[in-house]
Amino acid sequence: MTSLAQAGAPAPAEPARRRPRRGRARDASPGESLAAYGFLAPNLVLLGLFVLLPLVWAVWISTQQTDGFGAGDFVGADNYARLVSDGQFWRAVVNTVLFTTLVTPTAMALGLGAAVLLDGALPGRGVIRSVLILPMAVSGVATALIGVLVFDENSGVLDGVLRALGLPDVAWQSGGAGAFASVVLVTLWWRVGFNMLIYLAALQGVGSHLHEAATLDGASAWQRFRYVTVPMVGPATFFLLVMNVIYSFQVFDIVFVMTGGGPQDATSVLVTYAYENGFVTRDQGYAAAIGVVLLLLTLAFTAVQWRTSRTRDLTE
Repeated sequence: MTSLAQAGAPAPAEPARRRPRRGRARDASPGESLAAYGFLAPNLVLLGLFVLLPLVWAVWISTQQTDGFGAGDFVGADNYARLVSDGQFWRAVVNTVLFTTLVTPTAMALGLGAAVLLDGALPGRGVIRSVLILPMAVSGVATALIGVLVFDENSGVLDGVLRALGLPDVAWQSGGAGAFASVVLVTLWWRVGFNMLIYLAALQGVGSHLHEAATLDGASAWQRFRYVTVPMVGPATFFLLVMNVIYSFQVFDIVFVMTGGGPQDATSVLVTYAYENGFVTRDQGYAAAIGVVLLLLTLAFTAVQWRTSRTRDLTE
């Protein structure tokens, strides 16, 4: 009797082997998990001691009426209720938002422009790059002291130059608009270098073939910048936007040294107002409430930006 193979019948197919999934992480052994937690433990301990614990303590103080000495009286949400009818608080909120609106896009735009110029064959770009990065090595207090030397109404360099040119002096310290403008200008001088450095690093990852292809398609220099450079540095823009807004919400040293929040609260921001309540009038419960509100505003903005960025990435 002939077999099926001899009769020409097809042999039964062997069961297909399942290919292992690529990129699937294997389960870590107990020893590896213990080692991972061991490496993370120092950072987690520092994070808990210097971030989480002070945060919880600040929230607790914001529910008390205390001057920082001895036990305080629990008042619940009274400190937060005071914020609603506090005109100085809302003036500080408006100044903080205005400061953020002016500094953030201007610093990012100047940083991107400087990065594009320094990424090309610009003569002396090494020297220019060092000059722009130099303020990053100086503390905010030292930067503000330099700003005082420049914008002082009596002996400042800038008013001296204006007088030499026959132009009228500007009230950089006694005038509200001038004082606010001086704080913004000094902050820009301090922050542009950081934005330039981040954008310059991002531009290193933009392939030259993209610009060459756009040039062959007839794109102008502006079109290459608008449709090639700007989208390719999108992640850096998102990072800088969040960092600049957080810094602007928390600005203190430059304002405190240059103007002290004056004149007549023209440059008062949330952190300087919290400092005034916490360490001048010794109303630390109210100052803690201002700090908690500032934290919530910062977290809300960061969450919105993160959500917007994620939605845009998913739709593209």
